[in-house]
Amino acid sequence: MPGAGVTRCRFAGYYVQTNGSNDAHHSQKGLRMSDADRTPTTARYGTWKSPITVESLTGSVVSIQEPGSDGDATYWLEGRPAEKGRSTLIRLQDGVQTELTPAPFDVRSRVHEYGGGAWTASNGIVLVSNGTDNRIYQIDANGTNPITPEGPWRYADLLIDVLHDRIIAVREDHTLEEIEPINTLVQLDLAGPNEDGGQVIISGTDFVASPALSPDGTQLSWLQWDHPNMPWDGCELWYSDVDVDGTLRDIHHVTGGPDESIVRPRWNNNGLPVFASDRTGWWQLYADRGDDGILPIMAPTEAEFAEPQWVFGMSTWDFTTDGRVVCAWNANGTWKLGRLDVAMTPINEYDLPFTTISDVHVQEEANKVLFLGSSPTDLGGLVRLDVETGEWEYLRKASTQEIDPAYISVPQPISWQSEGGAMAHGFYYPPKNADYTAPGNELPPLIVESHGGPTSQSTSDLSLKRQFWTSRGFAILDVNYGGSTGYGRDYRNRLQGNWGVVDVNDCVTGAEHLADEGVVDPARLAIRGGSAGGFTTLAALTSTQVFAIGVSSYGIGDLEALAKDTHKFESRYLDGLVGLYPAQKARYIERSPIHHVDRLESAMLLLQGLEDKVVPPNQATAMADAVRQKGLAVAHIEYEGEGHGFRRAETIHHAVLSELAFYGRIFRFAPADAVPDIHIDNA
Repeated sequence: MPGAGVTRCRFAGYYVQTNGSNDAHHSQKGLRMSDADRTPTTARYGTWKSPITVESLTGSVVSIQEPGSDGDATYWLEGRPAEKGRSTLIRLQDGVQTELTPAPFDVRSRVHEYGGGAWTASNGIVLVSNGTDNRIYQIDANGTNPITPEGPWRYADLLIDVLHDRIIAVREDHTLEEIEPINTLVQLDLAGPNEDGGQVIISGTDFVASPALSPDGTQLSWLQWDHPNMPWDGCELWYSDVDVDGTLRDIHHVTGGPDESIVRPRWNNNGLPVFASDRTGWWQLYADRGDDGILPIMAPTEAEFAEPQWVFGMSTWDFTTDGRVVCAWNANGTWKLGRLDVAMTPINEYDLPFTTISDVHVQEEANKVLFLGSSPTDLGGLVRLDVETGEWEYLRKASTQEIDPAYISVPQPISWQSEGGAMAHGFYYPPKNADYTAPGNELPPLIVESHGGPTSQSTSDLSLKRQFWTSRGFAILDVNYGGSTGYGRDYRNRLQGNWGVVDVNDCVTGAEHLADEGVVDPARLAIRGGSAGGFTTLAALTSTQVFAIGVSSYGIGDLEALAKDTHKFESRYLDGLVGLYPAQKARYIERSPIHHVDRLESAMLLLQGLEDKVVPPNQATAMADAVRQKGLAVAHIEYEGEGHGFRRAETIHHAVLSELAFYGRIFRFAPADAVPDIHIDNA
């Protein structure tokens, strides 16, 4: 039973449905009104009525992930909030779009808990991992057929070795509950049944990822690393020869180490290995030239050509059939796409409207590039671009909705001086709604967002969740605090040993900067975040008195508890972010919000999934109890059936509207929306 003051939510059915196909040929046009026809109503910030409803956040929106191809067939994964957040594999071939994994199938990998690399296709063979039972299935004309048994194994980064009729994959073995899972590379028979869960071919390291075969199948490459490193701290590139019978020999280390991050090795059609490395302080592309050494293929630049490997299967570049490189890069928070025709020459940049680009994949047969693209005014989707001409088209839009620009707040990239003179970066979203204007003497409330990770990054692409707030009269500062990616390794390393300090300082000084500039109300500052961003939120509330409200979604309140009780991938993450445990236990206690509720002067909303395997639900419970006992306003809402990150439409709706209700109660305004009557202690 829920404890006192906690709301537990379980939803029996759905009240949102998808609108069916939402490709580029079936978009629904929103009603638009010229600015000249509008007569704005004067109303307080926060009370504005907006056409961007909670239903807009999920009803006709899908998440598109992991695009790829096999011959003339294009594939991608769709995550559907209105179907309990399940993911399904879609194939587009000869103009016909087919769902290959209908409900209840859920294409998902749970390796490292965050997954990725959950499907592959080659020479007509299609393989998927089912998140429900963690088995690998082969898809053919008869449907989905399991080729691995039920058992304690999870699989990711599936690679089809056609020459040897086998699959090479990352396997995470949970057989022994008393020790952490064992990660290895295994080979699996393509025909199944693989009753032993696969034959181990690479072992002895804590983590493995990114297996890749040379075009002739005679060489295998992969990445590996050990505790306490995360892959963006440092990892190693390894090779092996592959004998005619598939046996690996001459297994050897190529490059990389504890202070160099290697990302996504792969081979061009001539057998040249290329990978990204941050050996210069920025992720750049390099080629292994054998006896000539490892050499850059591009002129040094202060831009990132890779991302931190939070999930499997990430890709920011690929080869064309003739060996050229199509790559995406991130400079100052904006992504671009270009083509490198000859090593060490300028990149031919494509003229594109997108500011966020990911999952780059060359469709060799058509000489096209697939990628996910979006911008501050377009939710974007799956894009196909001609390598030669740069002409592009949408294959699948992320949403059928077309939002009137009069309700879209376009982010402004800003930088400010944080503690110690360091510069911090972020995106500022002013309130925007053409139907309303605020009273002349009122400044808007500000929501400071701290992203998760913390080794991650906020981008400027259109987010209906942010527009939900700005179109109701809130300003938002989305902070890329020190430790964020996209600004080089030195910026990323600002957080080493300083989690709970640098991120908090950057969020606090960002809010103060905007308040000092006179663009937001200093008395109505809120901070919100999920997961690691939830920790930053809670740490800011217990170490400063800048924010009146904090909203933590599945956030971390007790660093000691996290160090003792989390999954393998992140089990030593805090060694770098905070310090060695238990040797530096005092630092963990000092940084943990749960131990400093006495400093708290703010209202707090805690949102938590009860099946969270990353941040145990008892952390939110302990935090809520402590805040409640101090007599401060607190609401604690738990969601059955949700894990680390909310996937179900009904959960997302309830959480967003509950947050709006909380802001309204604390900031003393009446939202225009019908909000739930949430229980708030001490309010």
